[in-house]
Order: sequence, then structure tokens, then C-alpha cells
Amino acid sequence: MATTSAPVYPANTPIPFDLFVSKKHRALPRGVLGFADSSGNIVFKVNRQDSKSSFSHAKAILLDSAGNPLISLYPHNDGSWQGFKGDDGDKNLIFKVQRVLTKFTRTELEVFLVSENQGQGELTCDFKVIGCHFQRSCTIYKVDSIVAQVL
Repeated sequence: MATTSAPVYPANTPIPFDLFVSKKHRALPRGVLGFADSSGNIVFKVNRQDSKSSFSHAKAILLDSAGNPLISLYPHNDGSWQGFKGDDGDKNLIFKVQRVLTKFTRTELEVFLVSENQGQGELTCDFKVIGCHFQRSCTIYKVDSIVAQVL
């Protein structure tokens, strides 16, 4: 007598889901960018905060649905950005982003994860983001494979 069993799936397999970007969602105050799931629930928000001091830069903060800060982004004069854990601007650097190509129809960004590059002299690119703002699309690559796509 043969026994059959249900397929076993790894517990840490990611489940893909769609996010919809909106500036005009009913649950968002003016000027806040939101990311909603397919049910219309806000999953993430991005607040932009202008600096009150002329010595520091404006920043953007990625918040979860409860309003807790996940990542704060700070621009630098050379066009790069740095992402820090939470709302802490000088501790817990997570990643750096450098714009490597800006054309009329295409933008390319290189993302460097700090934990992956610690102890090395020069940072190596962990992800590439290639996008077209006219088509409102982008593709995220890790080496030569597609990680995510926005169409």
C-alpha cells in the first residue's frame, strides 16, 4: 500500500505580493508617499523631512503601517544616498546608493550593502536598479538575475 504525502515547502520561502504606490490614498496626509497592498491597506509610508539647519540635509524616512521608522535616507553632495536603520542618522548604516547613469530615458543606481562589504577596502555593488521614469518602471538585479520588477 503506497502512502502519499503533501509536498513540503521550506519555512523561509518568500511569498511575492504586489504593492501599489500612491500619493493620493485616502489614509495618507498630503505630501506622504504610500505603498498599499491589494486590499488597499497602507503597508509602508515615506515621509520627507526638510532640515531646519542649513548644515544638514533633508531626509526621507520609510515607516511601517504603524508609523514606526524602518529606514532613514540621507542625501550627500556627490549625489549618493545613505540608508540607516530606524531614524538614527549616524549609527547603523545599512546601505549606500550611488547614481551611475542618468539619461533622459534611463537611470541606473548601484546599491552597496554595508554588512556584505565590511572589512573590504572598496565596496562592491550588491544590487543594480535600472529604471525609466517616463514608463514608471524599474528592474532590480543581483548580479545578472532579476530580483524584482515594477511595470
